[in-house]
Amino acid sequence: MGSLPTTGHTSPLMLDGNDTSTSAAPLPSRRNKGIYILPNLITLAALFGGFYAIVMSMNGRFDLATVGIFAAMVLDSLDGRVARMTNTQSAFGEQMDSLSDMVSFGAAPALIAYEWSLRGLGRWGWIAAFVYCACAALRLARFNVNTTVVDKRFFQGLPSPAAAALVAGFIWLMTEAGVKGADLSWWVFGLMLYAGLTMVTNVPFYSFKEMHMKKSVPFAFIVLIALFIAIINIHPPIVLFGLFVVYGLSGYAVYAWLKYRGKPTSVISTSTDEPDERGLHDQP
Repeated sequence: MGSLPTTGHTSPLMLDGNDTSTSAAPLPSRRNKGIYILPNLITLAALFGGFYAIVMSMNGRFDLATVGIFAAMVLDSLDGRVARMTNTQSAFGEQMDSLSDMVSFGAAPALIAYEWSLRGLGRWGWIAAFVYCACAALRLARFNVNTTVVDKRFFQGLPSPAAAALVAGFIWLMTEAGVKGADLSWWVFGLMLYAGLTMVTNVPFYSFKEMHMKKSVPFAFIVLIALFIAIINIHPPIVLFGLFVVYGLSGYAVYAWLKYRGKPTSVISTSTDEPDERGLHDQP
């Protein structure tokens, strides 16, 4: 039999035994689909705080219900910082945090206030509770949309944990004083509307995000923290509620001061992608 004819050159498909026709584009690396345990575990604990508060209010233990809200606040302030310090941020964690906030600082305070005081007002009671809950949802949705365009030094509107602290702190204080919620129904009605509507304003509230945990601080700063903890322990309901009342009013004070000085009051650093929100950021 005759041998196969040769052309005198080597085929490019046979160089080094590799097929170069498939070696042009590298294969994409597989994306890690796991989730980080530590920050999401803290977020779940905050979610449990809100769930615990709802259950306790259903059982008539409003003192424990308010403690659950404050515990959720502490945990909510930690999960993001822990994620940044351990470099474990993720889109999953951001969405999980928003859902946890909606339960702990939106639904839970509304249900606690309704069970403690607003039930006796009939439809006005559940309207006030719903307005608060709806405003919390709107505030969280707007926060997620405007994350990249808002001045990091300020919150756009009252943050939902602070709004929840206003409601829970008032209920905790009155419960400790032995005052029945039915006697304060219209006061709670007004408080719910104030806290809810302030969440969806464009009033600037200081965010405290300029405080970095990794930076060194003077020794006196640690002494001040110890004094602050001691002051809280004098009577936690009064001190905590008083602090959040001051913070809940501080945004309007900052807004009025900026208006008086003729400075911009908007916390939006650039225009947003939402056409319905353009031009609205200079109004409270």
